[in-house]
Amino acid sequence: MKQVPAAWLWAGLIGVFAVTLLASLATGPTHLPWSALLKHLFTGPGDDLQGLILWQIRIPRTLLALCVGALLAVCGVLIQGLFRNPLAEPGLMGVSSGATLMVVVVLVLASSLPNALPAALRPFLLPLVAFGGGLAATRLVMLIGQSNHYSPLRLILAGVAFNMVAAAGIGLCAYLATNEQLRTLTFWSLGSFAAASWSGVAITAAVLAIIAPLAYRLWRPLNALLLGESECRHLGFDVPVLKRRIVYLSAAGVGAAVAFTGIIGFIGLVVPHIVRMLTGADHRRLLPLSLALGALLTLWADWLARSVLSPAELPVGIITSLLGGPFFIYLIHRQRGRLL
Repeated sequence: MKQVPAAWLWAGLIGVFAVTLLASLATGPTHLPWSALLKHLFTGPGDDLQGLILWQIRIPRTLLALCVGALLAVCGVLIQGLFRNPLAEPGLMGVSSGATLMVVVVLVLASSLPNALPAALRPFLLPLVAFGGGLAATRLVMLIGQSNHYSPLRLILAGVAFNMVAAAGIGLCAYLATNEQLRTLTFWSLGSFAAASWSGVAITAAVLAIIAPLAYRLWRPLNALLLGESECRHLGFDVPVLKRRIVYLSAAGVGAAVAFTGIIGFIGLVVPHIVRMLTGADHRRLLPLSLALGALLTLWADWLARSVLSPAELPVGIITSLLGGPFFIYLIHRQRGRLL
């Protein structure tokens, strides 16, 4: 496929992003006219119901979708670079399941823990727990997937196996949960932005502001890693340190996303591959463009989730799975004969 100049991609993304952003803010069970939308964007919420809906529900939800989509896409690029495999993705490699499992365990088996913490620390509990779960899952999958030779298929199978174990753990917690906790577990398992808040936006935005530049600084070693670990080492890069940095960044990014939205799959798989087809495999372009496209696609998915059955709402995870599942099958078909 002929590569598209990065400047054209950025121009197209900015234009589509502006239209999508306004459409997302206007769409919902309560439709906001364009005049009221633009008025309250510049004047604040005021005492008007439309202004309160915009600033207390729509804007936090939209910003959270943008931050989560950007985080998942960047983590997808890092995971694919680590495993040198376009089929790798945070969800498939067990990162999302590990983070979700730890959050669910805290919500069901340690439900009194949040109340035992000072009020100022409570918003940080679930992100930290999710980070620990994602980190442990990634390390475990890497240990299980190790062999005498590099095998992407072995790593993916290790991720699938861990996802099955994590699903069993989540199912056990659901069995032990109360009715109220069960509703919360449904939110985590299907993924949704319905519980978006300004505190969640602040934390995910802060994590994104830290992870994005740190990930971008790795574009040279990631490019070298595409040649193989020995070649990367001969070019002067410390491969074990690089792997640890990728694992930590991916776990932190996915953990922050899962802590506030639950599992939203396939963004980290689809977005990097689309950008790679358009601009090539150079991580200097791949990382920032994937960040922007991931934010945009997640915003589209959230808009569809609110629009398809309005005034009811579909979980965003269902939308992304319906779009990403066929794309994953297409990638498997293209990669046949090259997985072993």
